[in-house]
Amino acid sequence: MTFRDRTVFITGASRGIGEAIALKLAAEGANIVIAAKSVEEDPRLGGTIFSVAEAVEKAGGKALPVQVDIRDEANIQQAVQQAADKFGGIDILINNASAIQLTNTEQTPAKRFDLMYDINVRGTFLVTQHCIPWLKKGSNPHILTLSPPVNLAPQWLGPHVAYTISKYNMSMLVLGWAEELKTYGIAANSLWPATTIATAAVRNLLGGEALISRSRKPGIIADAVYYILSRSSAVCTGNNFIDEDVLKDEGITDLEKYAVTPGGPLHPDLFL
Repeated sequence: MTFRDRTVFITGASRGIGEAIALKLAAEGANIVIAAKSVEEDPRLGGTIFSVAEAVEKAGGKALPVQVDIRDEANIQQAVQQAADKFGGIDILINNASAIQLTNTEQTPAKRFDLMYDINVRGTFLVTQHCIPWLKKGSNPHILTLSPPVNLAPQWLGPHVAYTISKYNMSMLVLGWAEELKTYGIAANSLWPATTIATAAVRNLLGGEALISRSRKPGIIADAVYYILSRSSAVCTGNNFIDEDVLKDEGITDLEKYAVTPGGPLHPDLFL
C-alpha cells in the first residue's frame, strides 16, 4: 500500500517517536501533519513543529506544522480542519502524544493525574473523534495509538496506578474503535515497544544515559508503524501490537541495527 499523497495526522510529532514516524512516512511520499505544542525548542527535549516540518520536506514528504494542545477541543478542531483544507482530507491518525508520571497514589498530585487523563485519554479520544469524519473518506484509513496491551498484573498497577490506567484506557479506546468503525473500513490498533526507546522522556524521566544505552532507537517504532499501516484497514484492526513482533511477522528477525548499543543488554519496556 503506497503512502504517496496520503495524509497522516500525528500528535506529539515534534520530537522522539513521533518525529521518527513522521520522517519514515515522509520518505514514502506522505503528507505529514505535525500536531504538537512545541514552537520554541526546549534544550532538555529538543525539536519543534517547525524543525520536524523542515526535516519532513527534506525526506520527500509534504509538511503542515500545526501548534496543537490536545487538551483544548477547539484547538483540535482547528488543527484537523487545517489539515483537511491543505491536503484534502486525512487518511491516517497516529495518537502519539502522551504524559507520564511514574508515582504512587500518595505522590501523584491532582494536577498531574488530570494532565495524564486530559492528554492520554480525553485528548486521544477527542483527536480521534474529530478525525473520524475525514477517515471515513480516507484511503486505507488507520488509527494507530501508542499504548500497551492491557496487562492487569499487579506489578504494573501497584507502582504507578494513575499512569498505568491512563495508558490502558488508550488501549481500550482502540479496541472500542475497532468494533465501532469496522463498518467504515477504518482500522484501529495500538503499538508498544518491547524495549525502552531512546527518547528525551526516557533520558529525563526514567533512567538517564544508563537506560538510554540499553534502549533501542525510535526507528524500530517507525518501521513497525510503516508495516502496520501498509496492511489493509479492512482486516488489520483490533490489535495491541508489539514492535518486534510486527517486524518478525515481516520476516525481519535481526533487530541489532536498532540497538543504541549493538550487542549490549536491552531493558524491557513497561507493561510487558
